[in-house]
Amino acid sequence: MNAPREPLKILGSKARLQILKVLSRRDMYVSEIMDQVGMDGKTAKHHLQVLEENGIVSSRIEGRRKYYSMKRGVELHISPSPQRRYEVRFPRQEGDSLKGEEDMNRERP
Repeated sequence: MNAPREPLKILGSKARLQILKVLSRRDMYVSEIMDQVGMDGKTAKHHLQVLEENGIVSSRIEGRRKYYSMKRGVELHISPSPQRRYEVRFPRQEGDSLKGEEDMNRERP
């Protein structure tokens, strides 16, 4: 498994955001995701792997299909002065065995 990436590097890909959008509706197998977001299998699998390695999605195998589902939410907060808040959060969820949100979140002035 690769080292966790910065939150914006995970979410900075339009393809990964599209995948998260469709998975927020329901669990899907790879072919469904490919059809929904319009990408080839190799590209979809790459982006799903990044999301899975960073604990945002999880997968399970049923028969010959590998299903993906959202494992944790993603929150983005950006505000102007005077707050100057810029934060990407992966909120900790009950039973979450991943690093706590304080380890994965980044806040910049």
